[in-house]
Amino acid sequence: MEQLTQCGCTIVDTTCGSVLNVWKNVRQYARDGFTAIIHGKVKHEETQATASQARLTDAGRYLIVLDQDEAALVCDYIAGRESSADLFQEHFASACSPGFDPIHHLEHVGLANQTTMLMSESLKIGEMVRQAMIERYGEVTLETHYRAFDTICSATQDRQDAARSLFERSILDLAIVIGGYNSSNTRNLARICAERVPTYHIAEPACLDSATTLRHLPTMGPLPQRETITNGWLPAEKTLNIGVTAGASTPDNIVGQVITRLVELSE
Repeated sequence: MEQLTQCGCTIVDTTCGSVLNVWKNVRQYARDGFTAIIHGKVKHEETQATASQARLTDAGRYLIVLDQDEAALVCDYIAGRESSADLFQEHFASACSPGFDPIHHLEHVGLANQTTMLMSESLKIGEMVRQAMIERYGEVTLETHYRAFDTICSATQDRQDAARSLFERSILDLAIVIGGYNSSNTRNLARICAERVPTYHIAEPACLDSATTLRHLPTMGPLPQRETITNGWLPAEKTLNIGVTAGASTPDNIVGQVITRLVELSE
């Protein structure tokens, strides 16, 4: 962007405001000598961009954790329950800044996240790291070793809250989640729904092949996952209550087409 500005280009920056907020805080971490622990997917474009913000100063460092299991490994090292730097660096070799040294670079950490991750999981990871810091350094000096702030995208959080509210207000038989297969926030929505009822993450209305077959992305299991076909997804022997939700970037007209298709298949 600096190069484009120098060339005299007019730039309209449409970067998400929530993402810009994350970058601002990660840059502040770097300036203050704090390592950014980022809850996110290491190959995701947003996480890569956030990690790059931590490297804008010479002292900036980052470490990316995917889930609570990886966070537990970090916490074990912080709290002194694990002392092998070699094992640590082997596990996080592709998820940390160059020259990362857990002996020194985990003394002061700040939490951040990919804005489309599950907020509940980000909060749990933050609390895990916080408790590890207390175990290692004591609560009196916690502020000098640990920082955190809310970085979940509001649109993502609104949908996660709405999905949970839907289950509180209704007794559902199954759920349809609409959005791109590479969409992190849509996949997390599907995870929330799959904890309650059979859930099908579809990319478009055409995935609803018929009342007997449906194309969808599995909601659970190791990555990467591929589209699969499920038979008998729409039971005909009883009246069904179907929940429908969609990722933050799914167009309204696509949602409407899916609902229309569901009505057609249920007739």
